[in-house]
Amino acid sequence: MIRPRRAAARSTRLFPWLIVACWLLAGIAISPLAFKLTEAQTNNASAFLPKDAESTRLLEAQKKLPGGDSVPAVVVLHRDTTLTDQDLAAADVLRTELRGFATTQLPAVIPSGDRRAALITVPMPQDKDADRFTANVQKMREIAERTAAGNPGLTVAVTGPAGLLADTYDVFSKIEDALLLVTASIVAVILLVVYRSPFLWIVPLLSVGIADQMAAGLIYLLAKHADLTVNGQSSGMLRVLVFGAGTDYALLLIARYREELTRYAEPATAMRIALHRAGPAILASAGTVIIGMLCLLLGTLNSHRGLGPVCALGILVAVVTMLTLLPAAMVVGGRRLFWPFVPELGKPEHIEQIERTGFWARTGAAIARHPRRIWLATAAVLGALVIGMSVLPGVLRQDQAFRNEVESVKGQHLAEQSFPPGVTAPTFVVANAAHADEVAAAVRATPGVVGATESGRTSELVQFLVVLDSPPDSTDSFHSVEALRTAVHAVPGADALVGGNTAVNLDVRDAAIRDRGVIIPVVLLVVLLILGLLLRAIVAPVLLMATVVLSFFAALGASALAFRYLFHFPGIDPALPLVGFIFLVALGVDYNIFLMTRVREEAGQIGHAAGVRRGLAVTGGVITSAGVVLAATFAVLMIFPLVQLAAVGFLVSFGVLLDTLVVRSVLVPALALDVGPAVWWPSHPALAAAPRAAGDVHPAPTGSVAVDDMLTEVHLLAHDSPRHDAVQGDDLQHDDLQGDHVQGGDLQHDHLQGDHVQGDDLQSDHRHHNAPAPPEHGRRRSQDGAPARTGRDD
Repeated sequence: MIRPRRAAARSTRLFPWLIVACWLLAGIAISPLAFKLTEAQTNNASAFLPKDAESTRLLEAQKKLPGGDSVPAVVVLHRDTTLTDQDLAAADVLRTELRGFATTQLPAVIPSGDRRAALITVPMPQDKDADRFTANVQKMREIAERTAAGNPGLTVAVTGPAGLLADTYDVFSKIEDALLLVTASIVAVILLVVYRSPFLWIVPLLSVGIADQMAAGLIYLLAKHADLTVNGQSSGMLRVLVFGAGTDYALLLIARYREELTRYAEPATAMRIALHRAGPAILASAGTVIIGMLCLLLGTLNSHRGLGPVCALGILVAVVTMLTLLPAAMVVGGRRLFWPFVPELGKPEHIEQIERTGFWARTGAAIARHPRRIWLATAAVLGALVIGMSVLPGVLRQDQAFRNEVESVKGQHLAEQSFPPGVTAPTFVVANAAHADEVAAAVRATPGVVGATESGRTSELVQFLVVLDSPPDSTDSFHSVEALRTAVHAVPGADALVGGNTAVNLDVRDAAIRDRGVIIPVVLLVVLLILGLLLRAIVAPVLLMATVVLSFFAALGASALAFRYLFHFPGIDPALPLVGFIFLVALGVDYNIFLMTRVREEAGQIGHAAGVRRGLAVTGGVITSAGVVLAATFAVLMIFPLVQLAAVGFLVSFGVLLDTLVVRSVLVPALALDVGPAVWWPSHPALAAAPRAAGDVHPAPTGSVAVDDMLTEVHLLAHDSPRHDAVQGDDLQHDDLQGDHVQGGDLQHDHLQGDHVQGDDLQSDHRHHNAPAPPEHGRRRSQDGAPARTGRDD
């Protein structure tokens, strides 16, 4: 029997190496696809709209017109005084040189009334290849620069929808690598501070890096072959979400694994027990985030419908990686990864001291003295922050989206000095050709319209190019588009449609408002149900959801103050409140789970008030660490030179810190203490799990845990070395190592009752050190006090 057992032991030792090798090969294979994710992005607003939006229907109608589905690039020539005859001649030459970039014949050069500027409109073809489209715009700009260089004092810029798109693509392509590098660097620094080891931080960082590459590669494949909408915003959020959440899961698992190494000689055994204890908490956390993200599928905007699956898949890949690759790599590295603070067998960390005298224990004691005053004061402060929403900036215009000056914005501002503001982003009207005259009359009579000309016709359709007197995407321009739609829709039989960049962004704004009204209530209901199932209560989930809503609005109010007075943002993306809400609620509810499931467990052992204080004491540290990691990774979005991503980064990072340091650590414990045991209504945890009597023996494990125990015993019997003699299969059934071993009964029952291991549970078991040890069952102890192996030696 010796050889088969030794063979089994060798295969067991090789299994972690096999897992690591498989993940490394998979990561190497998919990395080339991950780096192509930028190519799959769709950053034009029209692609975000549903098919029934009026702007979308106009785009479909334009495809029936010659060059109707083109993207106009507007070349602006400007001189501070007046254009010379040589300038106008140069403009004609430039127009000729740009013919090769147009889908149809170029219109004539249009000089302004004050002769300080002239425009050349180049209808460029739609191109799904972002790199090729951007390269063509760049070539046009190089030609324009040569024209300006040959005429001193003349400024030439390429703007219009094509210029804006090219600048947006360029920003995302340039920042992609920097985003990954900065995110990884921040995570590395945090891990170094947490672990104080020159080696340990490398394992979780490499694991989360592989998860990032796997997620990005899979998203690229879905975008290319399954019509998944991916834009620069969702791509950037994918990176920070995988790094942030993946690092959180690593912190939780490694903390628990380190604790188990003080009780089990074999790293493989310690990791298996750590997975049993930490796995359910991590899975509950990831599952909640995934479900919350998938609620975005209820939206009408394709950008929302794409963001949900992108982030959900990122979380799924992160949790699978952290529960497979990370454990295997930690087992392969063994105890030496923790150097110089290597956990020693038989010397568990004194967590009980932290529970009695640590910072969070003192905080809990302070809250317990005046819980009602504290939660009322905390709620008042958060309520004051909510008032900041009154200064929330308005809708962000496209030319305001860049934090740094780009050529398209520069060109638009030059054109607005001599032309009507809407000239660089014209509005289009398409109608039945038989009613062209009536539609033209209705268009020209609409307030806010300064000019309209026919720009295309077939036997069935006619198109008008309309110039508005207000800047594109401004509130006034939205009102003009709404008035224009009302006017042309009133023409009988015309079936007129109004579109163009301003109309597209108006439809995006309206769809975002609609999505916000539908998705937010669904997310609240889903999270409420999840909390109800985990806590087996009604009152507690309702109170927790109230804190979630208050926390979100406080974060939004504080962010509004920062946007207006600190960053001076001219506006915000209309989707910001919804995106921020999804992230803050889906990620913030994790801290509810970590805290309140532990409080419930403790309340069943030592009473409600003491349970709240101890729950805060043992989870405060891990909640703070997780919150700091998540906030730091989302803050990386602020390096983007785009207002919409910087705003999301600040809102989520500030909201996570507010949720971590104030709501979950002060407001929720104070509410739980003030409401008392009624918070668990209709269940009664104190009655469901009475304190164990001294000398109680846990029941023997059954089911899958019993099978695992049997495999552990077989594995240990296969090793003849004395260093493996500290643990045996029977040890997993009885608390025999100074009252500190994980017991088989614990493994069987801890999670089935819904009391997930949370927070610093991953660092310390809920142990009763004052209770006598269970019966020895005839086992002997080694000289160091650890249980010695029994049974026959082969």
